[in-house]
Amino acid sequence: MQPVTQARLQIHFCVLLWGFTAILGKLITLPAMALVCWRMLLVSGSLLLMPRVWRGLRVMPMKLRLAYAGIGVLVALHWLTFYAAIKLANASVGATCIALGPAFLAFIEPWVAKRRFDARELLIAVAVVPGVAMVAGGVPGHMRVGIAVGVLSALFVALFSSLNKRMVEHGEPLTVTCLELGTGALFLALLTPLLPHATAAFQLPNLHDAVLLLILSFGCTLLPFSLVLVALRHVSAFAMQMITNLEPVYAIVLAMLLLGEQRQLDGWFYAGVTVILAAVFAHPLLHRQDQAPVQAELLGTAESHNLD
Repeated sequence: MQPVTQARLQIHFCVLLWGFTAILGKLITLPAMALVCWRMLLVSGSLLLMPRVWRGLRVMPMKLRLAYAGIGVLVALHWLTFYAAIKLANASVGATCIALGPAFLAFIEPWVAKRRFDARELLIAVAVVPGVAMVAGGVPGHMRVGIAVGVLSALFVALFSSLNKRMVEHGEPLTVTCLELGTGALFLALLTPLLPHATAAFQLPNLHDAVLLLILSFGCTLLPFSLVLVALRHVSAFAMQMITNLEPVYAIVLAMLLLGEQRQLDGWFYAGVTVILAAVFAHPLLHRQDQAPVQAELLGTAESHNLD
């Protein structure tokens, strides 16, 4: 098998694993706060066992550590709102809302990167609006709070992705991932006493949830992250983005097959999903000539890994 073909198949496998994150978020009975804390602790703790991570931390200036720590707070808020959206609605809704990230990026990235707004990106942002309206009209009324929280999660994705892209050359990928996720877990732990349910972040999982958390943390986070680092040697940024744009598609199909969520949603929802995904796939096509190299730092900390 040719290396490029193997790399593409490898990335498809990783995207399929990422698609399971929404399914596992629905199946895990822990509240969103505890789920995110445990996932961040498990991933960052396992990374701390690697000598290269410690070497990266030792040589990283304090100012840079603080900057990545701040981004880690945004990552924590993204994951918290992502899983909250799944709990409040369902896995299909959560995955669809994350696909809105490129629309927010059209406004946020030029501001963060200090560049001009791109008319092509603004057009994509406008194009997703009717899709969101159709999605909201295609779900039961009690799920619409979940949509609002999911849209907020997409906003956090755009924020931390833009900041990571700005700082992408300043740190080793595994070190950055460990620092951001570890800081995010600490932030949520400190935030917990200020919330109505003060023990939410420290709730111990039962055996069922513990097994699923291990699958989520290692099978759907660390494993695909490691595989993508290898695959990126053989594929272009355009190919990577087109494949990773399939993540919400995989998540929705898996939710239909494993959770039967199609019974909760009507045709307007899927029409809206089609509009949103069409805009998402149009983004890399419009930028094929000016693609930047894919940055691995973004792959370890987002549910939507096409935001580079």
